Amino acid sequence: MQTLFNIQNDLLADLKPWVKRGLMDQIDWRARLIGIKGSRGIGKTTFLLNYAKMLTANKVKCLYADLNDFYFADRSIVSLADEFVKTGGHTLLLDQVYKYPDWSDELRFCYDNFPDLRIVFTGSPVMRLKEENPQLHGLVNVYSLEGFSFREYLNYSSGLNFPSVSLPDILQNHEQICRDIAQKVKPLAYFSDYLRHGFYPYFLGQKNVYVDLVKTINLVLEVEISFLQQIDIKLIPKLRKLLYTIVGQTPFQPNVSKLAASVDTSRATVMNYMLYLKHARLIHLLYQVGETGSKKPAHIFMQNPNLMYLCNYGGVERSALYKTFFFNQLGYSNTVERGPLGDFCVNGGPCFIVGDDSKSKADESTFRAREMIEVGKANEIPLWLFGFLY
Repeated sequence: MQTLFNIQNDLLADLKPWVKRGLMDQIDWRARLIGIKGSRGIGKTTFLLNYAKMLTANKVKCLYADLNDFYFADRSIVSLADEFVKTGGHTLLLDQVYKYPDWSDELRFCYDNFPDLRIVFTGSPVMRLKEENPQLHGLVNVYSLEGFSFREYLNYSSGLNFPSVSLPDILQNHEQICRDIAQKVKPLAYFSDYLRHGFYPYFLGQKNVYVDLVKTINLVLEVEISFLQQIDIKLIPKLRKLLYTIVGQTPFQPNVSKLAASVDTSRATVMNYMLYLKHARLIHLLYQVGETGSKKPAHIFMQNPNLMYLCNYGGVERSALYKTFFFNQLGYSNTVERGPLGDFCVNGGPCFIVGDDSKSKADESTFRAREMIEVGKANEIPLWLFGFLY
């Protein structure tokens, strides 16, 4: 176990200055079992290490362990937890838990037998924690670590510290909120850069965001989807081609037969592939109101605006980019559907038109998310402000 402490000490010593994520204040850290899901490259390891740094600063004995480490070739989670508790350990931080066989059974054993131990673990969004691990049902508090919101990116880039804003506050008080923000910074000066490279933490000092993002996407396809969904690695090129096709058209109304023909597979397989990409947080599926979970979505979007630049080397169509941003930022903690009026309907209530050139129908109750305005009025709200929801 001392080897793991040595590794943790080295990692904490090398930890760079960090942008505090909003999720840090949302988690109930008193819970004994906490799961944090997030897509590859989103910063889960950094999140755990910064929590470890906070604990050690407060004299709380914690231990970070990567379940992919060779240490676990002949040691179990249970044996580590047993030794850790006996030596006064309080919080165990387990990274990449899905790579460890029978991890859920061992976490349940730890929960039942070490009542003074808290465990925080990270995993892939492809994991279906509650559906596939009933032994943890009711015991684990599950949270999602998203990419940087526009607010978090703006705070880092400007050195300021704006709080998040709820959706009801935006709808009711957006004019005053925008004026207060605009007195301190020009948000539109940062907005285009965020859409291109601000969602993933690669912008924090790395030079080639695009190369890192491509590597991450391929690891998601080849490791997480292949491993967790038990897909033959030989079929990954078909999944990659489907993603490439989607990137080139998004957002669009899918013709499943044409998509199946483009990757030389069946309609049913394409539908499964789209769900895999959705669970891996590479795409978003937009359904008509009341049809969420049906087989065919109304539209397919990329999961976040940064992904739209993967294959569009000559630039991205702005209207599509803005709609992808809106869907991404609202979709974090709201139900977003294709409504009868506007581009989107949120939580079964208000409808929104995104962008200045949208041809969607609207009435006096519809909100418009305008792209290049700093302060709005009445039902016209600056698009960038929806990036302050988390």
